Amino acid sequence: MPEPGVIHDIGYQRYTGPRLGSGYSARALYVHGVRSAYGLGRSPWAKVLPIGLIGLAGLASLIIVIINSQLPEPVLDYVGIASTFTFAAAVFVAVVAPELVSVDLRTNLLQLYLSRPLGRASYALAKLAALATATFLLFAAPMLIMFIGMAFNTDDGLAGVLDEFGGLLVGLVAAVVHASLLAALGLPIASLSGRRVFATGMIIAVFLLTAPISAVLGELNPGAIGGLAGLLDPNSLLNGVDQWLFGADVRLVPIDSFGPVYGLVTVALVALGTAAAVWRYKGVES
Repeated sequence: MPEPGVIHDIGYQRYTGPRLGSGYSARALYVHGVRSAYGLGRSPWAKVLPIGLIGLAGLASLIIVIINSQLPEPVLDYVGIASTFTFAAAVFVAVVAPELVSVDLRTNLLQLYLSRPLGRASYALAKLAALATATFLLFAAPMLIMFIGMAFNTDDGLAGVLDEFGGLLVGLVAAVVHASLLAALGLPIASLSGRRVFATGMIIAVFLLTAPISAVLGELNPGAIGGLAGLLDPNSLLNGVDQWLFGADVRLVPIDSFGPVYGLVTVALVALGTAAAVWRYKGVES
């Protein structure tokens, strides 16, 4: 007969500490996502793109400060920075979004996340919020540098500083709009593939290849179709919102009287992108 089994006590103890719940898990995942977006805690190569983009944006804002201080009217304001840097932010999202979600899919880390008290919707929303925050910081950093430079160069004393601060607040609101839309479009696309190269390619195709289509339609038909052609391209769409909502001087696309349409489409895309991200992870096996 086989020998009876023996259970050995090797010292394992039951965890008796506090259980922080799904809210804490979602917040920790969000903070980890923002850090990962900028390569913090990762290899030096992971920091090259995000830190490099912020450095270039900061250098560009310093140049703008020097030019603005030499002219009676500024050549670019805070909302103009958001419009001008949208292309760079789209590249940032195309690289960072796959890092946030594609790696988890390929390495089966998602199953480990979902084995804890972290719901699928919470996972998707935490990743989306992390991507939006990281993209917002890409806009906010040059705006803050521009504010400091312009505040020190003002000739109107405290009134001039307050005027610059008001412009900064408007620019930050525009940055929130830009970051929300880019993240809501980029993250669901990135979650379709566990391969970062494929995910980045799909995002670039949506963000960048739609631009010439929109431009051609705008040139061929300067009427209503031309005014609505910017809706096909995220960069032009956001520029249209900047013109309509904030009166941006950077006019990359003629929106005519269709400003409210650009605003409604932007809100709809943010909502649809968020819902698509949540829906995508409801179908992932755990």
